[in-house]
Amino acid sequence: MKTGKGIPAFVVLMLVLVACQAPSFPAIQPSTANEPVVNVQAIQPAITNIQNPAANGDGLVALFEHVSPGVVAIFTDQGQGSGFVYDSQGHIVTNYHVIDGATTVEVRFTSGFMAYGTVIGTDLDSDVAMVRVDAPAEELHPLPLGDSSALRVGQTVIAIGNPFGLNSTMTVGIISALGRTLDSIHQNPDGNPYTAGDIIQTDAAINPGNSGGPLFNINGEVIGVNRAIISNNFTDSGQPVNSGIGFAVSINIVKRVAPALIETGEYDYPYLGISSIDSLTLDMVNALGLKSFTGAYVTEVVPGGPADQAGIQAGGGQTNLPGLSSGGDLLVAIDGHSVRTFDELLSYLITGKGPGDIVILTVLRGDQKQDISVTLGKRP
Repeated sequence: MKTGKGIPAFVVLMLVLVACQAPSFPAIQPSTANEPVVNVQAIQPAITNIQNPAANGDGLVALFEHVSPGVVAIFTDQGQGSGFVYDSQGHIVTNYHVIDGATTVEVRFTSGFMAYGTVIGTDLDSDVAMVRVDAPAEELHPLPLGDSSALRVGQTVIAIGNPFGLNSTMTVGIISALGRTLDSIHQNPDGNPYTAGDIIQTDAAINPGNSGGPLFNINGEVIGVNRAIISNNFTDSGQPVNSGIGFAVSINIVKRVAPALIETGEYDYPYLGISSIDSLTLDMVNALGLKSFTGAYVTEVVPGGPADQAGIQAGGGQTNLPGLSSGGDLLVAIDGHSVRTFDELLSYLITGKGPGDIVILTVLRGDQKQDISVTLGKRP
């Protein structure tokens, strides 16, 4: 949890989940044993040939032909979205908000085959859901999963999904930023949303109906699950329109969450029990008298939570900035990895740690640097 949102309040744009397309609108985010594997070597040479634009174009054609059979359209009694085949047992990954509240879930494959799906697990923190369908083996084309920790800003990405009901639509863009955060659908006991982290930002066109569909790297591996967009443009029926700022749940989160959803129907996230400022401004650094321009400044510690039990301190003194209290710890590293923002701390936790794990937080407390051991809990 953190104070502030992933998007500053002064940005007059609207952050929207992009699957909730009304059905009446006309055209309008695994275990080793079940790891999906698709051979993409055949498309590699053409895709990576940067000297020949025509060859690159052919590579994208080959990529689409290889992976599109694994992308599905999802229709419910409330709207529509996208998803993709996770394994040969008929498990389909989509967004939670695609199936939230639905009484029926219909999964449509590119071949024309259709089947009703059963929701077997949901994760409101990452906005991921697992749906199972009974389908013939020839209809199930599991998609290979990439490694989102290896992504770099500027890399080409491809989205395939069901925008505005136009199934198997492919769009191309780049990774615009990494490590973004969004408000989680999961709320804490006080009614405030937890934070969903390790979010990929892309300018690949994502529109209503794309939610739950895969975001691919140039090798045809899924590196994210499309979840939301920021938009200030809307159709006549009120549907948001792509503005070039879209967000996807990183696949490394999905790789941790999906096996648990299949096995138990839920997934527990690690919990520190702190609130922090998104990022520090120069005025904040000066007002707090900090010795570093970067780090996660602790504004609140949940009483009795893991951070509280470990001795992490929140601000309590006065500053010349309204609402900003001095005296809190500045978290500058976790397990030896430097932390520039709270977002980086959160990404580290949710992609690599779980409840019960022990982490070492390096804090600046005044002029002193300290290492503090914290045993992580699970989000209430």
